[in-house]
Amino acid sequence: MPFWLVFVAALAWGLQFAFLMPALALLLVEIYGATDAQVGTVLMVFNTAALVASTVIPVLADRKRNYVAPLVIAAVLTLALVGSLAATSSLWVATAALVSFGAPAGIGFVMLFALMRHSGETNDRIMQARATVSFAWVGGPPLATFVMDRFGPRAAFILIAIVAVVNLVTALAMRAHPRTAAAAALAADPGTTADTAQGDPAGGRPVPWGLVVTVMIVFALLQATNNAGVSVMTLYVTETLREPLLWAGIVLGVAALVEIPGLLALGKLEGRFTYRRIMLAGCVAGIAYYAVMALAGGIWPAILAQVLNASFYACVAGLGLTLFQSMIDRPGLATALFSNAGRVGAILSGALIVAGTSTPFGYAGVYLLSAIITALAVPVVAASFGRVPAPAPPRV
Repeated sequence: MPFWLVFVAALAWGLQFAFLMPALALLLVEIYGATDAQVGTVLMVFNTAALVASTVIPVLADRKRNYVAPLVIAAVLTLALVGSLAATSSLWVATAALVSFGAPAGIGFVMLFALMRHSGETNDRIMQARATVSFAWVGGPPLATFVMDRFGPRAAFILIAIVAVVNLVTALAMRAHPRTAAAAALAADPGTTADTAQGDPAGGRPVPWGLVVTVMIVFALLQATNNAGVSVMTLYVTETLREPLLWAGIVLGVAALVEIPGLLALGKLEGRFTYRRIMLAGCVAGIAYYAVMALAGGIWPAILAQVLNASFYACVAGLGLTLFQSMIDRPGLATALFSNAGRVGAILSGALIVAGTSTPFGYAGVYLLSAIITALAVPVVAASFGRVPAPAPPRV
């Protein structure tokens, strides 16, 4: 499978989430009249449904060794989602659409990286694709906020529909490409992993399931803080910092921009440092970021702090993806478990938003609680991640 096709697919799927997720809380408030508590509740319900979908569908994909068909279905469901959201002003109808169409459509991201692993792509290539997703977040949020500010909130649905069509075309194009040698080995022997098919000595290394659960809990907590921060960013900038909506998109775009070199560098650092050292460094950056956001009195401290945010999230998103794929032999299940850790975090982020906005600090309280949660994760990382096998050295 040519990398240009993977690049276009990763860019389009990244844009789809970059258009929808940061703006979802604002859309719920502006179009459907949701209160702060209702925003948190809807996000919890939506992400719970997405958790179920991203558990069941990848397991079925592993059984059939077919990761392209779910990509096609996800793109079609995205079109159904935006059509439903654009046609209603009811919060409950919008919630039903998010659950029915949006939740299963979210597995497109999972299936893309499962397909890459199934095709025998290296960790470096996977990290490059992940960096492409981050690149989509550089222009996605500013473009979405600009369009909404100029043409109204419903204009975001047009942007999402356009990238959904691109996702559909790329998924159909992937069906025309033959399997790689690594994928053929996977199909011939279900016990063969993408790494072992390429001679990677780290492939198939046994890891205790108790450790897997611990790692999932850590990533769920850390992703909960990130999801909460992204979800309230537009409201934090407009309501707390009293800045125009466009600045929210700029803040998110800056975060994604500096995240790209972090992800690319992380692909090289995985073979040189242990998971524990990388994650501890990431947690320190996360604590510092959330503290700055909680105390920021203007837009520029928030913008500059995105360097810390990017360092933190590059560890969570980049390291977590390849870590789970190395621990578990089945590409769909491995990527799904990593994604589900994020889904659980997204569910918890709804409660975090409710709790944070209930404090006297308002939306800044979300970042304050996020700093506390990240600090609580540090001793767990220090105690447990030392038992995680070291990453395989990068290929040169």
